[in-house]
Amino acid sequence: MGIYSMPFVGVLLLFCLVSSSEAEYLKYKDPKVPPNVRISDLLKRMSLEEKIGQMTQIERSVATPDVMKKYFIGSVLSGGGSVPATKASAETWQQMVNQLQKAALSTRHGIPMIYGIDAVHGHNNVYNATIFPHNVGLGVTRDPVLIKKIGEATALEVRATGIPYVFAPCIAVCRDPRWGRCYESYSEDPKIVKTMTEIIPGLQGDIPGNSIKGVPFVAGKNKVAACVKHYLGDGGTNKGINENNTLISYNGLLSIHMPAYYDSIIKGVSTVMVSYSSWNGMKMHANRKLITGYLKNKLHFKGLVISDWQGIDRITSPPHANYSYSVQASVSAGIDMIMVPYNYTEFIDELTHQVKNNIISMSRIDDAVARILRVKFVMGLFENPYADPSLVNQLGSKEHREIAREAVRKSLVLLKNGKSYKKPLLPLPKKSAKILVAGSHANNLGYQCGGWTITWQGLGGNDLTSSTTILDAVKQTVDPTTEVVFNENPDRNFVKSFKFDYALVVVGEHTYAETFGDSLNLTIADPGPSTITNVCGAIRCIVVLVTGRPVVIKPYLSKIDALVAAWLPGTEGQGVADVLYGDYEFTGKLARTWFKTVDQLPMNIGDKHYDPLYSFGFGLTTNITKY
Repeated sequence: MGIYSMPFVGVLLLFCLVSSSEAEYLKYKDPKVPPNVRISDLLKRMSLEEKIGQMTQIERSVATPDVMKKYFIGSVLSGGGSVPATKASAETWQQMVNQLQKAALSTRHGIPMIYGIDAVHGHNNVYNATIFPHNVGLGVTRDPVLIKKIGEATALEVRATGIPYVFAPCIAVCRDPRWGRCYESYSEDPKIVKTMTEIIPGLQGDIPGNSIKGVPFVAGKNKVAACVKHYLGDGGTNKGINENNTLISYNGLLSIHMPAYYDSIIKGVSTVMVSYSSWNGMKMHANRKLITGYLKNKLHFKGLVISDWQGIDRITSPPHANYSYSVQASVSAGIDMIMVPYNYTEFIDELTHQVKNNIISMSRIDDAVARILRVKFVMGLFENPYADPSLVNQLGSKEHREIAREAVRKSLVLLKNGKSYKKPLLPLPKKSAKILVAGSHANNLGYQCGGWTITWQGLGGNDLTSSTTILDAVKQTVDPTTEVVFNENPDRNFVKSFKFDYALVVVGEHTYAETFGDSLNLTIADPGPSTITNVCGAIRCIVVLVTGRPVVIKPYLSKIDALVAAWLPGTEGQGVADVLYGDYEFTGKLARTWFKTVDQLPMNIGDKHYDPLYSFGFGLTTNITKY
């Protein structure tokens, strides 16, 4: 052995190192290589087990580093209200996401997982985040520039917690306010919903002019992948029943429910979520004609199609009655990633069995995985898989709260202003002797924010996050000499016993989400009606409605001096007072028809029998020079 000289050994070692580095060059890890080449290179290296892992999305509560590694999990999500700790900080969120990401990257190909969350009106699961008005209010603004700013702010707050993917925006066209998700819809009018897709370049960044239609685009590590939902016809179900049947012709489906999807794809949206609902009796999660035939082939959508939460289970009735069929039908229809979210081994085992037995083709699996990888490559997840600690201060920033406050101002609709148009009550003077603020929603942040806030169904009370209630806003706006008296539900004697100049009555709906919000009567929550009667029957009153949709108001209208629809304004209640007290004018116009009675529903602009209380597009303005 001693016959070899040291220089020779050195040369041999150098040769081995060079050979090793050349062998380790992997096209899929090179960001200079075009995405399609990277996809092909990685796809041919992957086993069936690894491919099916990429198609599997699991809930954070069942995701551990060992699970990520063992099953090659491609995606993790937080369901509504699923958090690493109560009132968790941005740093705590980042630590959780990074831990799971580290496990994903430790697998042999180092494919990053993508973490998704519902950020439907800001980063709504997270304590101290800016909560924007729900979409029902944003549609009123008809302001795509504002909507884009909201998208930009939301992206930064989501990235502040280490998350790169949001299940937003909802581009449903709600045709019946009895639907429990109507507040997630911008409007009954597809043109307004289409305009509001400008939130997508806010979330993802502006797509370059030379981009190929249908290819997803995310501008970098300060942006997030967006998801338009719920494909297709979710807002048109019979009687507004959630997850029900949308009875409409093919042309009607395309003309009412499809336009916003066209625009979203042109803007480079990364993902599309399928609807629980059916179209003329066929479950959308099993509708190959609309998912593969129309979305993928006709519209050339190249991003990934994801199921809704346990969406494939609900193909059958009762859910999960025939899981083998659910897996076959959904994957064959063209769904690429399955939001399982808990029983991931059952899904993985069943899909593996079906591929090995030629029930589902390998080409279908490869198409699904290619789409998943395309989104991950395009958004730079391979190059920047971990959270950026420098972004933590973006969560709930002052700048973002100012955008939300602007959105609140522009979303308010003035429906009535004085018993006579010659004597308008609004704007209100800031200086008065004594005023009454009443109603269950005046000092209740949870009601003000609505569902999908901190928890799935939302919470009542003021201990859910940091914010300004409408009562707080009034107190901060009026002159210091004005005495503000708050009584949530005063009786008539109380109201009459004080010499109030006027009363603000803030009432509305309690929090709800999805099926829990389905309603056949659409009434104001008790004791709201009695509060209106007791207060407005005694003194001049302004009623502010905090609701996710139009509600029954006609029976009380004659007692009310001024009426404002505030929808679900979110954390920045100061925006309500800004307009009530004349710092800004009322500019909002209804993006939904306001019915007289629920018997008229469904009733939308353009219907033959259109006899609303307040028509689509209605909204009074105010003269801020009054005071």
